Amino acid sequence: MNVETAKCQDLDRALSLEWLETNGCGGFASGTVAGANTRRYHGLLVVAASPEYHRYVLVNHLEEWLSIDGQEFPFSTNVYPGVIHPQGYRHCVSFSSTPWPTWTFVFRDQTVSREVFCLQGQSTVVVCWRVLSQTTELIELRVRPMLTGRDYHALHQENGTLSPEVKITEQRVTWRPYQGLPAVHCKHTGTYHHSPAWYRRVQFRLEQERGLDFQEDWWAPGEVRFQLEPGRAQVLALTNESVDEFETGVLIQKERARRMRRPKAVKRPDRLAEALRRATGTFLVRQGSRQTVIAGYPWFTDWGRDTFISLPGLFLVTGQYEVAWHIIESFVPFVSKGMVPNRFPDRGHDPEYNAIDASLWFIHAVDRYLMYSNDTKRVRVVAWPAIRQILDGYRKGTRYNIKMDADGLISGGMSGVQLTWMDAKVGEWVVTPRQGKPVEIQALWIRALQVGARLAAKFGEQDYAADCRRDRMRAVTSFRTRFWYEGGQYLYDTIDGPEGDDASIRPNQVYAIALCDDLLTNEQAILVLRLVKEQLLTPVGLRTLSPQDGRYRPRYEGGPQERDNAYHQGTVWPFLLGAFVTAWVSTFGRTTKVKREARVFLKGIEASLRDTCLGHVSEIFDGDSPHAPRGCPAQAWSLAEPLRAMVEDLGLRIVSERPKPVRCKHPTVQSD
Repeated sequence: MNVETAKCQDLDRALSLEWLETNGCGGFASGTVAGANTRRYHGLLVVAASPEYHRYVLVNHLEEWLSIDGQEFPFSTNVYPGVIHPQGYRHCVSFSSTPWPTWTFVFRDQTVSREVFCLQGQSTVVVCWRVLSQTTELIELRVRPMLTGRDYHALHQENGTLSPEVKITEQRVTWRPYQGLPAVHCKHTGTYHHSPAWYRRVQFRLEQERGLDFQEDWWAPGEVRFQLEPGRAQVLALTNESVDEFETGVLIQKERARRMRRPKAVKRPDRLAEALRRATGTFLVRQGSRQTVIAGYPWFTDWGRDTFISLPGLFLVTGQYEVAWHIIESFVPFVSKGMVPNRFPDRGHDPEYNAIDASLWFIHAVDRYLMYSNDTKRVRVVAWPAIRQILDGYRKGTRYNIKMDADGLISGGMSGVQLTWMDAKVGEWVVTPRQGKPVEIQALWIRALQVGARLAAKFGEQDYAADCRRDRMRAVTSFRTRFWYEGGQYLYDTIDGPEGDDASIRPNQVYAIALCDDLLTNEQAILVLRLVKEQLLTPVGLRTLSPQDGRYRPRYEGGPQERDNAYHQGTVWPFLLGAFVTAWVSTFGRTTKVKREARVFLKGIEASLRDTCLGHVSEIFDGDSPHAPRGCPAQAWSLAEPLRAMVEDLGLRIVSERPKPVRCKHPTVQSD
């Protein structure tokens, strides 16, 4: 993604455009095109430290100044109370996110580039500067790293416990501001001058907009000075790993070669599909021996629901079957009482099982994996026992009153608990409780029983296959009888809840068409899809509630309570486009005309790739036009589900890649 001069030098626009670099180990670097951090999560060296793989911001920013024959010019930009200082964005003439974030600046008649990238498989970020013009002038670059050493959810203030000690060797520096956190090692091609100072009251405007604390202090231990000259790169690398054999030139060459590898191109590739495919690797991480999916950057971790909804789009349609299998396999040991974890919390706490759907999405993902890979042996030995545990657990009953009812449908929930993907909660108030029998849960359950019957028959367990077929038929009959809302000619969102049946017009009913082909008649499916298109479809996804509903919230803004109240009460979610396209094509037919019509539904996603986090799709958008991007700026399922639908339903071809697994070395957090 390229950003032209006008946008680079428009402060508001440049602050709204973000870049993201990930290392495959859970750590990342991120910021804005303008250079100033607007979130507490922005940082240059954000690491996931073992054993709990919690994230820490070690290096927040670089303050950079260029001196040309004694005249100084800033690269960097910062926001302080009432002032922007320095204002390096004024000198930026272009930005590109390919192959990694690269800025081009013009100072007087000198052109200088600045590059930032993370090394795959280790917690290291590299910054590189080059003079692109021919010159005989003396050009000096001064760089001051800004450190905090804090939890990535927190903010940092000046304090007396920070240690200013430094270890300096030839072109290497080590800082450890706080005991118990990883040290920061800096390797550079310049000279280091130790001169500690505090930079106070740095402001993050997006945190302020979100109604949160938005100001912190940074500690700058010293500065690195470089002499810039044409044809020679100057490099600064920051890491919390060993630098004993750290050869920056070799690392840069290897990383550039890795990123510039071009797989065999397909004829006339779809631009959106190719852009989404390139971004899929962002979300794959290795934590110890376990591979998993980060739900979104910068603040989400790995969630069971998000992982298995995203898995087909991230790894199956892209041909990465081994990666998909390792993710499936990594969740199997955590199946408990017939449930897959919904979330692995920070700091190594026990997994959380507060989801009625994550386990059913696991079964769906295993089935899709088998369809793509034909890997019967590993599915039978490893995944099939877990699938049986889930099916039996839901039949007999498990946590949170989740159980198969007498009608064959799945009920669940209790007061004060949110179990579906619509999980916003304000204090003890669950905004969308959906107790009883949610519509998409029934579609997932009926689909899971179908998978169970097929696999049991394949593995010679005929009695179990017969049980699954019997339970599925009963559930289908009950669904057809109970879920059709005659008064509105669509599906109830939830039935048998504490307050009866819920006829709210929500997008969840689309899954009854996308996951199963026998729950509705074709005429009913057409009515549902036309209603969803009329009231819920936007250019960037489906609204979570009809604008005609009195509870509809057109904007996702304000403080935490206001935002949580809007999260599933009208806010648009792009990932739902995947199920909508699948349902549309399966209902109206796989003709060229229908596929072209369905492709138009994704046009807004294509435009959004240039709106917030460049090359990525945001978690959510406002319900009302102009549908401003909100929430997490880079979300896994927001790109995975549209990509899956483009391949599976629209018949588009994308390049298949089978990368080697990344082996990550994680720093260990030391105890005091």
